[in-house]
Amino acid sequence: MVMTDLLKAEEIKKALDAFAAETFDPRKFFEMVGMRAMSAENVKKVFQVLDVDGSGFIEEEELKFVLKGFAKDGRDLTDAETKAFLKAADKDGDGKIGIDEFEALVHE
Repeated sequence: MVMTDLLKAEEIKKALDAFAAETFDPRKFFEMVGMRAMSAENVKKVFQVLDVDGSGFIEEEELKFVLKGFAKDGRDLTDAETKAFLKAADKDGDGKIGIDEFEALVHE
């Protein structure tokens, strides 16, 4: 499965362009690509695309490349953006984002 099976390519491009500089805000990005309106089931499918190693978690190393999960030409997140994203989503403090934490961040 690829992201364009779940989201509109033009919305992905618009969101990637909006965060082309070092200003990534995961909540705003997810809203721009239309994820906030998605069902929990479809948010889970997006999570599975981003969980590259299939561990059931999005770890810090995977977060760095999260925009590439939406489009091949997405940029890498900076270390500061990656840490801020992790801090925003990792509610139990285990250093990784589980599906429930991801869904909570998307629908906040």
